[in-house]
Amino acid sequence: MSSYMKKKPSYFSFPARTIALSFAAVILTGTLLLMLPVSSRERVFSPFLDCLFTATSATCVTGLVVYDTYTHWSAFGHCVILSLIQVGGLGLVTLASFFSVMIGKKLGLRQLHTAQESVASIDGDVSTLLKVVILTSLVVEGAGALLLMAVFVPDFGAYGVFMAVFTSVSAFCNAGFDLLGCVEPYCSLVYYNDNPLALGTIGALIIIGGIGFIVIFDLLRYRQTRKLTLHTRVVLVATAILILAGTALIAVCEWDNPETLGALPSTAQKLGASWFHSVTCRTAGFNSISISGLRDIGKIISSVLMFIGAAPGSTGGGIKCTTAAVIFMTVYSVIRGDEDTTIFRRRVEKGAVYKSLAVFMLAMVAVFVTAGCIMATMQHTHAVTGPDALLESVSAFATVGLSAGVSGVANPLVKGLLIFLMYIGRLGPVSFLLSLAMRAQSNRRAVVPDGKIQIG
Repeated sequence: MSSYMKKKPSYFSFPARTIALSFAAVILTGTLLLMLPVSSRERVFSPFLDCLFTATSATCVTGLVVYDTYTHWSAFGHCVILSLIQVGGLGLVTLASFFSVMIGKKLGLRQLHTAQESVASIDGDVSTLLKVVILTSLVVEGAGALLLMAVFVPDFGAYGVFMAVFTSVSAFCNAGFDLLGCVEPYCSLVYYNDNPLALGTIGALIIIGGIGFIVIFDLLRYRQTRKLTLHTRVVLVATAILILAGTALIAVCEWDNPETLGALPSTAQKLGASWFHSVTCRTAGFNSISISGLRDIGKIISSVLMFIGAAPGSTGGGIKCTTAAVIFMTVYSVIRGDEDTTIFRRRVEKGAVYKSLAVFMLAMVAVFVTAGCIMATMQHTHAVTGPDALLESVSAFATVGLSAGVSGVANPLVKGLLIFLMYIGRLGPVSFLLSLAMRAQSNRRAVVPDGKIQIG
């Protein structure tokens, strides 16, 4: 058969493109629902751009807001946001594939590849991993809600049940939305530093959601396999290092700051708040201390933690801790004079190294361009500082939601840039660019001659 007669791949043939379009569809649907008068507490139409910002933030499990979630949105609006968080955290493709598997429908090759991309599966056992994703989410979110009911029901009565469910889903999905504006708008968890159950439960939900379903699946199989994959070991070690280092750095830099840790009465509360801030920077977006009150060094440390983010295949964002680990070990290997990048005595394939460098560079460009635009357009009108602009940009890209107050007063240009950052941050910059490519990767491969270039 002539090559001209071969069927060309359709626009939806590539998993990255399907996933990108599914997120865009969910965001658009959420935007239209939030615009309805029934979604606002005042029963009025909310502006399109603000609804688009909120829907993107919820679907991309970010947590940046232009309105306080409790005071502006109605009960219907809260349910819409909660649904967007759940669908966005797990992924529409993941949910659709799961229900197909549950009703006994066999996934086709294209659906299998798309589902595998959606859950970041390493091996071919996609069907089992899909079940683990959904069942783990239900069990963990349910347990978290029950624990949080013990916190919220005594304070808010029957409404505390919904608050517990909303907060549990938001925490596990690393979204950062909360309904504590009923106490004080935008206060988040600042009044719960003396409640270990609240911070401990939410912190645990964030960590479990942030390590990724691949790691959870691997841990569940440990009793049978008696071994952990390289991916799991890297994620667990990197997560522990980042949380402990973040806790220590925030404690040192903010201990006597009267606007953050210095306002807390006891050493235990200061350490607890430092730990929680380090955990929430893993892309969760809850805060128990004032973000705008952080010193510049504290904002920069927070930005670094957010930029690294959570693990692949998780509900979190950032460049991912495995990406940071590969880059760090590549630099270390070069310094030692090694040709290959090795982690835990395992050689990392070149493709993973190249992709890690690409993700890092693309993320840096996106963050710094947005931060520069924020400074250029808001520095004189709202006295936005460099660390504030950097923190807001990183928070959007890493789908964290911690804010120094920029989003609430942002102009349309900045809101648009932050929306774009949240979207590509949830998809991943490389996956986003692949979704725009019009040709299959195999069609772009070509044999080219070697060339030499001096480095350093």
